[in-house]
Amino acid sequence: MSTIRTRFAPSPTGHLHIGGARTALFNYLIARQAGGTFLLRIEDTDRSRHDESAVPKICADLRWLGIEWDEGIEVGGEHGPYRQSERLDIYRKYIDQLLDEGKAYCAFETSEELAALRAEAEEAKGGFRYKRPDVLPTREEAEKARTEGKPVVVRFRCPPKDVVVVDENFGTITIPAAEQEDFVIQKADGYPTFYLANVVDDALMRISLVCRGQEFLGQTWRQTILRDALGFDQPKLLHLPLIMDMKGRKLSKRDGDVDVEAFRLAGYLPTALVNFIVLLGWNPGGDREKFTMPELIEHFSPQRIGRSNAKFDREKLLAFNTEGIASAASAEPDRLLGALKGYLSASGASIPTGDDDLLRRVLKACKGIRTFADLRAKCDVLFGPDDAYSYDEKAVGQVLEKDGGSGYAALAEFRGVLAACEWTAEKLEAAVKEHCERKQVRMDKVAQPIRVAVTGKAISPPIHDTLLFLGREKALARIDRCLALRKGGGATTGAAG
Repeated sequence: MSTIRTRFAPSPTGHLHIGGARTALFNYLIARQAGGTFLLRIEDTDRSRHDESAVPKICADLRWLGIEWDEGIEVGGEHGPYRQSERLDIYRKYIDQLLDEGKAYCAFETSEELAALRAEAEEAKGGFRYKRPDVLPTREEAEKARTEGKPVVVRFRCPPKDVVVVDENFGTITIPAAEQEDFVIQKADGYPTFYLANVVDDALMRISLVCRGQEFLGQTWRQTILRDALGFDQPKLLHLPLIMDMKGRKLSKRDGDVDVEAFRLAGYLPTALVNFIVLLGWNPGGDREKFTMPELIEHFSPQRIGRSNAKFDREKLLAFNTEGIASAASAEPDRLLGALKGYLSASGASIPTGDDDLLRRVLKACKGIRTFADLRAKCDVLFGPDDAYSYDEKAVGQVLEKDGGSGYAALAEFRGVLAACEWTAEKLEAAVKEHCERKQVRMDKVAQPIRVAVTGKAISPPIHDTLLFLGREKALARIDRCLALRKGGGATTGAAG
């Protein structure tokens, strides 16, 4: 094989997990660095867990991360189809070959019978291992069992010898013959199992390197002997260390969402997420941690992938993102603008995406944000309907009602100043400053009552930017609404309307 060929083969059972994203990224980088081919294949033979809506989401998440594939679903290529559910005739051909050669056989134990065997093994305090029948069922007996409604599967007949698996990262692993058992390669529904389909696809699609998570290493022996039985070449194997949470447990949703879409909707930059996940198992050497995708393609080395479990440090990811936004704001403002527009569209924000100048002003007003979600938290309310936001009880109590309603009084007094003010950033900023100096009060004694009145909470961009984004009419209307609630004895902590 003249060029390296890698693949990412997710099962569409839900959103793209961060571990899957890392696998895709590593395969992509290895292929790109070697001038090879990266392929995307959908492994959808587990029909009980299949979610068709997950397929376009996986593709969209990969593209959002900047991971493009050369062959595969939505792209095409000479080795398709690239969905396993569309390759059933291909798998049947190889299953029949194994049956004809006596390397596989039909079995039709019911789930109840298998459960009884497991219970028996557990009672004997031994691990359950499927015991091959002394006399293997014939094809005719299998067909008769099918007509009787029994679940007929095909099992691979493991040869009586140890299996040696050689992994580029974890070294040589030997699985003794005594620890092996005949495993299912075709389920009762006619679909192949992962083991068989995976082996056939990798061979026919000419995959030269299988790079995937360490959790698959324990089953690799099955694929190794299947390749031997079918006469396929063995690809190189490269398994990646597990990803754990900061307490050393397998990464799961107990610590928050762990799929790519969740980070996308939380306002993370794809570049920051890519830079973070590439370090989950890969050590670039030295002190450097920040890379662009072209730099990763240049510097990535499979030889620097470690064996130790990687820890998913959310604080580090947040720091990466904060620095990424700040850096892009000065060095790549157009890229940052594009990323913001993508986030706003995906998250359903009220901030309009059609006015680039407005969005640049929003970004400038929200300097120092950690994620785009911080920006939305500050600004989204400014672009929504005047009666669609509620008042935060704590903000009302601490800012407006405190000291006998001093915040309301300051708001009512400054309302007249605003009504007469020219509506520009400079004039609004000057008006607040001059009013505070005249009344000999701190800036926050005026700015915070305004902020709570027009947003319902105590956070927003600088007060002059907040007012400018709202416009005179909306700002005054929101202030009047807030004052009316107090005068009328209404509940300021409820939704407006």
